[in-house]
Order: sequence, then structure tokens, then C-alpha cells
Amino acid sequence: MSSPSIKAVLGPTNTGKTHLAVERLCAHSSGAIGFPLRLLAREVYDRVVAIKGARHVALITGEERIDPPGARWKLCTMEAMDRDADLAFIAIDEAQLGADRERGHVFTDRLLNARGREETMILGSSSLTPMVQALEPEAEIVTRPRFSTLSHAGPVKLSRLPPRSAVVAFSAEQVYAVAEMLRRFRGGAAVVMGALSPQTRNAQVEMFQSGEVDYIVATDAIGMGLNLDVNHVAFASLTKFDGERRRRLTIAEMAQIAGRAGRHQTDGTFGTLAGDGDAEFRDDEIFAIENHSFPALQRLYWRDARPRLTSLDTLIEDLEMPPDHPALAAAPEAIDLTVARMLASEPRIAEAARGKAMVGRFWDACSLPDFRQLGAEHHARFVARLWQELSSGSGHIAHDFAAARIAELDRTGGDIGTLQGRIAAIRSWSYIAQRPDWLLQREEMAERARGVERKLSEALHARLTERFVNRRTAVLMRKLGADAGLLPVTLGEGDAVLVDGEEIGRLEGFAFQVDPQARLEMRRLLLAAAEKHLPALLDKRAGELLADAAESRNLAWNGAKLAWNGHDVAQLRPGRDMLGPVIVLAPGLSLLNPARRAGIEAALGDWLAKELRLLDPLRKVAEAAKDLASGPELRALLIRLAEQGGIADRDASGLGDLSPEQRQMMRRLGVKIGALDVFMPAMLRARPLDHWAALARLSGQPVAPVEPAMAAAMPASRGPVPLGYRRAGDRFVRIDLAERLLHAAHQRRSRWAETGRKRHRNPPRFALDPTMALSMGLTTGAYAHLLRQAGFTADAPASWPEGKFGPPTPPRWRWRPRRADPAQRPASGAKPGTKSGPRTGKGDRGGGPARPAPRPVPGNPFGDLAELLS
Repeated sequence: MSSPSIKAVLGPTNTGKTHLAVERLCAHSSGAIGFPLRLLAREVYDRVVAIKGARHVALITGEERIDPPGARWKLCTMEAMDRDADLAFIAIDEAQLGADRERGHVFTDRLLNARGREETMILGSSSLTPMVQALEPEAEIVTRPRFSTLSHAGPVKLSRLPPRSAVVAFSAEQVYAVAEMLRRFRGGAAVVMGALSPQTRNAQVEMFQSGEVDYIVATDAIGMGLNLDVNHVAFASLTKFDGERRRRLTIAEMAQIAGRAGRHQTDGTFGTLAGDGDAEFRDDEIFAIENHSFPALQRLYWRDARPRLTSLDTLIEDLEMPPDHPALAAAPEAIDLTVARMLASEPRIAEAARGKAMVGRFWDACSLPDFRQLGAEHHARFVARLWQELSSGSGHIAHDFAAARIAELDRTGGDIGTLQGRIAAIRSWSYIAQRPDWLLQREEMAERARGVERKLSEALHARLTERFVNRRTAVLMRKLGADAGLLPVTLGEGDAVLVDGEEIGRLEGFAFQVDPQARLEMRRLLLAAAEKHLPALLDKRAGELLADAAESRNLAWNGAKLAWNGHDVAQLRPGRDMLGPVIVLAPGLSLLNPARRAGIEAALGDWLAKELRLLDPLRKVAEAAKDLASGPELRALLIRLAEQGGIADRDASGLGDLSPEQRQMMRRLGVKIGALDVFMPAMLRARPLDHWAALARLSGQPVAPVEPAMAAAMPASRGPVPLGYRRAGDRFVRIDLAERLLHAAHQRRSRWAETGRKRHRNPPRFALDPTMALSMGLTTGAYAHLLRQAGFTADAPASWPEGKFGPPTPPRWRWRPRRADPAQRPASGAKPGTKSGPRTGKGDRGGGPARPAPRPVPGNPFGDLAELLS
């Protein structure tokens, strides 16, 4: 058929060809446009609906059919387009795809046979010009120039790819690899592939179009008229597998893809990704793309679109028939013909495909697209199962069978590949449900299939976004521009620092902590943004710190640091004396103004001074040590007390050199002279000792541990003796309580001594009650060890005569003043001059025969002590 109303609008991409076709469609009383992609048909459908209303516009694809009664304007995929429809206007988009090995014969058939009553429009590349002249010599050819300039930008690293770029790859693996790297470098990318459902592709494209991400990674499907706001197209490779071999892209294919860059009046650029050896354009290719000068097509693929249906043999014979025009070439064998051959060779199937109606039905089944792309054999088995239903019984696919297959696919779990496989499978059932005579409940099955595809598409979009988009990085890269100060930074819940709702780190006290998962280059960006916006947030937080410091709340002294609400705000450093440390504010407060910093430093100093009031008794001792009037002997002892936390060993203290007046001065300073130690009772508490130990460590002095509970006694360990304790056998006993026990022992000795003077020339030995020691947690052995350190010795108790019984006699103690040996240093748990062990001998008990030792009663403390001393 030939008509004088045929117009071929040819030219490169971005010439407004599709826009012109839509205008012409809407100007006619009826019409249809055939598109190469369902996605494009849906996009233009929405535009025409906005103009004509949904009641008058149809969308017809292999998997989707919106066809209101009386619809006059139709948007179709090329395969679903009715070439015999009686419409005023017909347009064929991307007609140069007649040279495509897989689908070319469909485009060629529509170019030759689809005609409008009033106007027919052929849209395509300028390379199609000789084919139009050869096949439709009377057609008017209109060449449209590109609205914007397309220029070569050379190779560019992925990390330096400019915003609003599209990266084109030619395999799913390469698409995923590029998208993963873009996620790391630039926050992520949208992903568009032929294997995605239209809904998923729409959602991914919308992410790019809305600016949520600045990059899109796609297969060569992007070249089929997708209207994207792309400024730069980068080729990840210049070779692809065309179904038979891996080959370099033709110049026309390169230009079709590169032409996506630049929209309307916006210029575009194209290039390659640096690092791939074969992804480099030759000079002749660059010249051809920039000047839109492409080799003319020499032929289009053709196959008989209406083969005879008298038998399977004639069907296959007509499909293999070569064209009779020199501008046409026989199409390579497509998968539908391959499946028809395979199934026709099976006698059972060939037997059922008899007669024109059944042969036509058989060919319709073989024409089912292989959405799953699993190969001819796998697809043939699926078609054979469908043919079994279509050629037997009622001639329809059983409702239960179709419903079960759709239900099997209604699962949204799994990874990206699994979801893609399910979407491909459900698209097959969507296609089946569109056939008018394959299912009895066609509308119900179509709705079920659409629902499952919708759910799977949403899940796939979520998986793609989760894997290939880092929203935080994308927001930062989009908002940054040339000034990090333009980033909107706010403080969210839990001290999270947010940029446009995306967390970039946390504000721990006054220190900004970048998200640990951020890459090195992103850390610099986040820190730059924080430095611009944090001073205002920190100033507010500084006000809260000052209020808490005034009320002495939420502050803590943790070793060498001061903390507020659990976060370090200052460090302590040694001052001129150990009890006067210097406060140095944490680096995070450096962003505050000087006045604010000075106020915080003063407030923290006041708070610390209140805490250190617990050390005032020790501070008085240190001040007295500086007074020359105290005398060198006392000053030496006071210096030792100040340096040792208010505790000094009596034997090494030089106490014997002090005068009564100096001893009285010590008592006024709160220093107590004990039997074993010189100490300050005010310091024998957990908090004062802990504060003093922290200051001592700060000055570099090694310090024994502090017991938090400051219990009266505790089991001795191999480690150092805790501050304020001394070792007594298998126990550590607190110094002040040890002195209380020794004081009680001396009082007992004094009473017995007074009695001895009245009755005997020599004071008798005396018994001690260990009840107080046991109540403190000391064992009898530890109590005895403590007494021996203080100069007490015991005689073993006498035993009862044979034949007489009674409670064991307590050991008898005596005390001799110790003589300190200046050359001897106290050992662990002992003091110089200590006489350990009991003293025995004749006359120790005042004469008389010794009685036999009694047998101790088990569990009696006197008996245990007696055994220890025997």
C-alpha cells in the first residue's frame, strides 16, 4: 500500500519527533502510535489522557490492556499494534529498528502495512532515509535538526562523573558493578534494564527525574526514546553480545544511546568510563556522532506477518520465505519460529494442530514472548504445557492451573535476581490473560496477574534502592554545591546530626563524631558541613552545661577528665601542686566563642573546687608543711602525709623525734597517731581517697587501688594493698579499724597491768576477746597476725590434766614495746621491729608445773587461736 499522506520525519535524537507525533495524533479524530517499549507507550498514554480524557484513550501492550469502549486514540507497543485498524492517523516510532535482528521484522511489517486514512507518520533516524525512499518512494521525507549540541567529553573516572549522568552498560553484571561503585562515590544511582517490569523502571526513572539520585545506570534500552534529563552519557563498554557473538557497537547504536544526553535546548556530552581499554571512541566515530552523520541502512529484516495457516508445514514454510524486494532481507530465526519447529516435530502436538483455526491457535501460543530469557528449550516446554490446555477439553487454560501458577509467584522474598525472575514469569501470565480466548475468567486472571506484578515491582524497586542508593550521600552531594555551609544541618533525636533528615553523625557532648561507615572523602565533606553549622547548636548546649554546673548536677569527675551527661568536656592537667590541677577544655568546645569558653572554664573550676573540699584536711597538712615554724622533723612527716594521702607507717615516720608540742600540732591538723600507722581519719573514706588517687595519678605518682566500699576487712590478694588498708595474715584490714582493735587490746592490757601491780611484782599475762575482730570480718589468724605486728605475743594455753575436761583455756598475751631498726624496711604486711610468733619458756606464766593442754572444741574461736599459737 502506498499513500500520498505518508510522511517520514527523520533525524537524530532530541529533535522533537515523538512530540510532533503526539500533536498530530491529538489533531486527528482517531489514531494510534506504535512504540518499541511498553514504558514509552505508558508515558505517552498519560500525556494523551491529560489532553483527551481517560474514556477516549487506550493503552494496548502484550501485558496490559486499557481499552475503554469507543476509545479513539491508542498507544501501543509495536507487536500489539493492529496494522489493519481503521484510524485517521498512524505513527511508527523508532522505525530504524527494522534492522534489529530480533524484532526487526515486526517494525518492517508496520512500516510497510500500517496506514492511517488521513496521515501516516514514520519516525526514525536519518539512516533510515534510503530505506524509506526504496520502500515508499512517494513518502515525504522531513529531516529535523537536533535542538541542542552533542559533543565528546572524553573518558572520565567514575568518581569524577558529573551530576545528571547516565552510564550505559551491556550486561546485568556490569550494570550492578557500576551502580555499586556509584553508591560508594556518589550516593547511588537508579537502575534501568530490560529485565525490569515497567512499574519498577518507572519508579527507578522517577528517582532520577526527581533528583533523589543524580545518576542512572542502564542497558542500551535507554536509547529507545526514554525522555530523561541527562546531561552526560558515559559508556561503560563499547561492545555487546547480540545473541550470536560479542561485537563492537555500530555508529548508529552509539549515536542512539549518546543522543540521550541533552534535552531540548540543553547541550549534552558523551564519553566513556576511564579504565576500560576497549571503551574508547575512535576519531571517526566521534565525528559521526557529533555531526549526526551515520551510515545509511542497507536493508531491513522482513518476515511474512500473515503466513498461511492451512497446516504446520505451510506455516513454517511461509515464515521461512525470503522477501522479494532488494531492500529487504530474511529475518534471522526468532524464538517463536524455533519453538514452532520444536513443537511441530512432536507427533502428539502436530496431531492436535490440524485445520486453520487450530494452526492459528498453535502459532499464537508459539508467539508468546520469552520474558524469562531462559532459552528456546525451556520456553518450548512452557508453551507445550499451554498448548496442552488450549488443544484439549474446552480449549481454554484451566482456571485452577492459571490461578495456582500466579499464586506461586505471589512472594516478595528473595534477592534482586529472584524477584526479576518472578516478574518475568508473571509477565508471561499477564500476556496470557490479555488473549481474548485463552482464559474463561480473563478479567479476573488479568487483575490477579497485575496485582502480583505490582507487588513484585514494588519489592524489586525497594531492593534496588536499598542496594544501590545511599540516601545520605546522595543528599549531601546534591545539596553541597561549592559551599558546605549551604547544607541544612539540624540536631535530631538521640543527638543525631541530620542533613535533610539523613544522619551524618552524632554530637557526643561537644564532640561531633562522623558516621563510622562514611568513606574518607565523605568524612571530609561531613566535617566541613558540621563546622559550618555546629557552633549554634553547641552554644545552646553550652548554656545547658552552665546551668547544670551551677546546680552541681549531671557532672562527674572521671580520673583525669570531667564529664557532663557521660561525655568528656574537659581534661585535668598537673598544676603547681598536686591538689591544684589545671582545667583544659575539650577540643569540641573550640567552636564556641571565647566568652562562652571562659564561662564554661570558670564554672567547671568552681564545681571541681566543691568536689575537692573533701581534700581540705589534706590541704591543711600540706600548707602546714610549708610553715618553717613547724620544725624540720614535723614538716618532714607532714610532707610524707600529704604525698601519701594522709597515711604513713609509724616506724618510718620519725615520730620519735617529735616534741610534745609538735605532736599536739599534729592532733590539731586531724592527724592521729596509732600503734602501727600515723593517719588522718578524714581521709579513710572512699571519695576522698578516690579523689586523691586521681590527682596522684595525674601527677605521675604510682598509686595503689582504692576499695569502693571501704569495708572493714576483705580477703587478701596477691596484688597491692588497697589505699587505707594494711595486710594482716590472710586479710586486708582498714587502718583505722585495725587501730581500734589494737587500742582495745592495750586497754585490756592496762587493766590487767593495774591488777598485777597489786598482786604480783610482775604484771600477769592477759586474755583477749576476739569477738570484735571476728565481727569485722577478720579470722583468728589475721587477728593474731595484727597483734604480733603491734608487739603482742602469746603463750600457748595449758591443757587439762588427764581425766579432767573443760573448755579450752584462752591464750595468754603479753606486750613488749617494739624497738624499730632504722636500717630495716618493713616487709609486705609487717613493720620493722615487729616480733612475730609466741614466746614460750619456764616462768612465763609465773612458775608452777604446766598443766596438760586441753583438747579444743571444734568451732570454738579460742580453740582455733590456741592451735595457731601452739
